[in-house]
Formats: sequence, structure tokens, C-alpha cells
Amino acid sequence: MNDNEKEEAANLKEEFEWVLREEVHSILHQLHSVLVECAHRFPVPLYGNEGQKQDKFILTSQPEQLKCIVTLTGDSISHADISFKVLRQMHSICRTSINQDGPWKLQQIQDAANHLQQAIGYIDNVDKHYVFRSSEEVLHIIQCLLGSLQRARTALVLPKKKTIDELMKSRNMKALSPNLPEDLAISFYIQSHKLIFVAYQLSSVHGTMRIDSCQADCAVPWLSDVLFMLTAALHMCQQLKDKLCVFSQYKDFTVGSRSASMVFN
Repeated sequence: MNDNEKEEAANLKEEFEWVLREEVHSILHQLHSVLVECAHRFPVPLYGNEGQKQDKFILTSQPEQLKCIVTLTGDSISHADISFKVLRQMHSICRTSINQDGPWKLQQIQDAANHLQQAIGYIDNVDKHYVFRSSEEVLHIIQCLLGSLQRARTALVLPKKKTIDELMKSRNMKALSPNLPEDLAISFYIQSHKLIFVAYQLSSVHGTMRIDSCQADCAVPWLSDVLFMLTAALHMCQQLKDKLCVFSQYKDFTVGSRSASMVFN
């Protein structure tokens, strides 16, 4: 190794030690601030946030096949007045409701909150005075953070939709007042920044089961904020991971290592 290579290696190692000593903690602190702010937007108890925020929404479809006035409290629909046209009977309107005795739980919200809580916990477990010795140490934490944050975002963006049979047998359906006829079903779920409501109607056509549906949605402001902050946090994690992956190419780059040779894996 000539003098220029030795100098370059020494400079790289000095930068590497600065990243581990200063920049990692700085970024973790920034991440923590973003994630705590994100937690405080959730309508459920989470990291000092008392939760139980209440919002009211009106969901309608065009033409007026469906109308739903919803009260969202925490992670559940605590009240809803629902009406939709029954296709097989042109002038028939089906009406039902959700009340506080049988709220419709939106599990996605609690799932996302749990993953976010886990991500914040990973950062809380790192002492602010801890001296990282290698990129692998940091990469392990970042990988855990990325996993939790991706799961939190996925819980809100990609809902696990139930089959008609699962909907029919669900506790939520049985709590409707009055109960729906056996050939009708409804569903509520979160998708990205929206609350979605779908009404399903089952019929038999020449012995084949047919499912017709109509849906309505509305924007939920706090979901937009949460998704924006989750995306920002994921980007910060990925940037730090990419930087550390450059240093991890060098076998002997650890804090306090005496050798500064540039040996690649």
C-alpha cells in the first residue's frame, strides 16, 4: 500500500469513527423525535399519547347507492348509521347501525401502533452515551427499525381483506343492529389514508354464486400524517444503512482498531 492509499484509508477510518460516535446517535435522536410525533397522531394510547380521539365522517357513493355516517373513536367505529340500496329490489333500502355496545374494531390501527411502539423501543434501548464499535452493531438496530416501520406502514396500506364467509361469521357483523339478512354483508377497513366502507350482496345466478358490491370512502387526516412520518423515518433509516454498508466492506474497520488497511470482503 503506497502513501496515498494509506492516507485515504486513514481518512476513511476517521470518518467511520465519527459516524459511529456522532452521526449514528444524531440520526437515532432525529428518528426518535419523528416516531414520537407519529405516535402522538394515533387515536389510541401510545407512548404518552392518551388516545381515544374521536372523528366523524360521512361516506357516500354515486349514484346514491350507499350512505354511512361514522363516528371513529380510537381504533373502533363506535357509532354508524348505515343505509344502502338492495340491487335485487330496486326500491328497497337496507338500514342498520353500529352502536357503542358493539363497536366495529379496525385492527389495522392497533397493529400499526404496536409496530410503531416496537420501533421506538429499539431506539430507547440504545444509551445515548454508548460507543458503537462496528457498523454491524448499528446495522442490526437499523434492520430491526426498518422491519417494524415497514410492518407499521403495511398494516395501514395493505389491508388483510376477509372473505365473504369470514365477514358473515365475524363478531362485527353479529353486533349490527338490526342484523343484516344472510345474503348481505358489510366491511370497514383502512387503506392508505382512507377509511373504506363496502356493502356486499350475494345472489345465485344459474346455480353460481354472484357477489355484487358498492363502496364509499373518505380521507382520514391523521392517517395522512402518520404515513408521511413513517415514510420519512424509513428513508432516514435506509440512508444510514446505505452509508454504513460502505464502511462494512472493510473487514477491520472497528473503533479503536490499529490497522487501517483497506481489505475488502
